[in-house]
Amino acid sequence: MSDKKWIILGLLIFMVLFLSPFLYNVLIKAGKAAPMAELVLTPKAKAAKECVMPTPYMRTEHMQLLDEWRLKVVRGAQRDFTNAQGKTFEMSLTNTCLDCHSNKAEFCDRCHNYASVRPYCWDCHLDNPQGEMK
Repeated sequence: MSDKKWIILGLLIFMVLFLSPFLYNVLIKAGKAAPMAELVLTPKAKAAKECVMPTPYMRTEHMQLLDEWRLKVVRGAQRDFTNAQGKTFEMSLTNTCLDCHSNKAEFCDRCHNYASVRPYCWDCHLDNPQGEMK
């Protein structure tokens, strides 16, 4: 029966170690959100005043939109996208998105690095179509 205290001590140590990340978030970081990544807009993007879709939508759903565009262009040979306001855009990362957001390092990479994601867009697309960066 003398092993009972060691088992209980071991279980307590395990529980403290196992729960420490959760306790840290609840007790130390309670209510503190990480700061948002600051995006740098080009003068052309500022002048446009509107994107393909509203800004909050684009911040959260742009990858789904780009995946949808890719499927429609590659599989369905459909090249035009009409948003909810009735404005038509070419379904093209290079010609539509990078036309306004041409500084990949300041716009795309800053947010993707913040979120720790590595999109595969640049496997096929040029990140400097107009030669404005670098």
